[in-house]
Amino acid sequence: MSRHSQVRESSRLQRRLESLNEARELAEGVLPDEELQSVYDVLERAASRRSLSAGHTVVGFFGATGSGKSSLFNAVSGSDLATATARRPTTSEPLAGVWGEEGSGPLLDWLDVKERHTLPPVAGLADEDTGLVLLDLPDFDSTRAENREIAQRMVGMVDVLVWVLDPQKYADAAVHNDFLRPMASHGAVTLVVLNQVDRLSPTDASAVLQSLEGILARDGLGKVRVLSASALTGDGVTAVRAAIRNVVVQREATTQRLAADVAKAATELARASGEGEARGIKANAKARLASDLAAAANVPVVVDAVQRSFMRESARRTGWPVTRWLLRFRPDPLRRLNLGRGDTKPELSRTSLPPAGAPERARTDAAVRDFVDDASTGAPGPWRAAIRAVARDGREQLPDALDQAIAGTDLKTTKRPVWWAMFNALQWLAFVVAVGGLGWLGVLAALGYFQMPVPDVPRTEGWPWPTLMVAGGVALGILLAIVGRFLGGWAAKLRASGAAKRLKVSVAAVAEKRIVEPVEVEMTRLKAFNAALKDARST
Repeated sequence: MSRHSQVRESSRLQRRLESLNEARELAEGVLPDEELQSVYDVLERAASRRSLSAGHTVVGFFGATGSGKSSLFNAVSGSDLATATARRPTTSEPLAGVWGEEGSGPLLDWLDVKERHTLPPVAGLADEDTGLVLLDLPDFDSTRAENREIAQRMVGMVDVLVWVLDPQKYADAAVHNDFLRPMASHGAVTLVVLNQVDRLSPTDASAVLQSLEGILARDGLGKVRVLSASALTGDGVTAVRAAIRNVVVQREATTQRLAADVAKAATELARASGEGEARGIKANAKARLASDLAAAANVPVVVDAVQRSFMRESARRTGWPVTRWLLRFRPDPLRRLNLGRGDTKPELSRTSLPPAGAPERARTDAAVRDFVDDASTGAPGPWRAAIRAVARDGREQLPDALDQAIAGTDLKTTKRPVWWAMFNALQWLAFVVAVGGLGWLGVLAALGYFQMPVPDVPRTEGWPWPTLMVAGGVALGILLAIVGRFLGGWAAKLRASGAAKRLKVSVAAVAEKRIVEPVEVEMTRLKAFNAALKDARST
């Protein structure tokens, strides 16, 4: 493999690792912690392995008890290390044969391999320039738990996996279910060796190999290379050496192994998450949510209070002065709701609207639930649950937030129409005329009562001016009051309509902040998660 290709593959692996880590971070709080921890372990192993010797390929020999794994290790390495150390507890300690000692120390420390031996060149396997570490590992079906743990740990750490099987246990379900099948994504860095073929006739050996290949295909390892060998007679050992040397010379094993780890972790993360994207938030769904929340927050009650308050104030400003003072005894509908005070800071006050009862709470819950269900359609189960959770948190804050939004909405109640002043001036002018006429008539009556000369009063069409003044003043006042009432009702509807629009805008802003935005964040997170996962799984 050329230097340029190595750099390109390394860069591609780095991008996939970064994407996998991004997916893990995005899934925090959504997917189970054990799934995320598994991904984190893969990332940690990858970072550790890439920081160690890139010039060494670590090849692990795995096998069950009686498979002849250690004998094959000796035959391939051209040594008798496993045999020579038979008096020590070899079944519980990994053994390393090393070619190219420089740089191997930290790598073997990371692997936690204490027993290590530098070996001379072996024809067809390793020469002076080869960086190779062969590991003879404990039996993965050992009765000792610590042996099985070592084997299991090494499965996740070595660059190349050599599975040594024997004719008696090659189809053992434990081997395939616990080890080979879970590592199906690692076919590019896996070799399978059927050892002890010297015990079989050529016909039987061919049949066993064919059966083994079929089982491996069902395990997802249909493309893995399967070799036959006999550590006792030496048959096939050269082919095993050549296969290992080919992997070492290409210098792809470490990158391929880590890439397979990333693919497996990404696949498991995708399985935990599920496939799919959220439908998304539609404009009509947002409008429906805001409308339902406005109704649940008693916005219609406030709008009605705005209309009635304006009509009351309009009557006070334009009504007949003789009767308008009676309106003081009628409470202002807005003041009763603690609204309409232009000098009050809304963030420090609350309305006096009735607290949300069961019907209002049910309506709010239904509005939020319908909105979330519509927006999250198509999202995988865990992500729909996460979207519902943030919406539920926002929903719990809605009553107080909506009340404060209503209290903070400028209802334009302090703005007085110009025509009020005109009607008020005319009303008082009519009132003064009527009072003047009454006073004039009173003076005339007093003069007559005391038998004093009563002067003639001006007349129009035979009607005395004082009488006309009283009648005209009263009639004009009543007429202005009637016209003002009609104008006030029309203006009150306009004022209420404007208040309704501003209140709905305020409610929509609360819905946006408490419900829509958190839901959008979660859906954006899901989209980014899927994109990162797709990138991590790409080859």
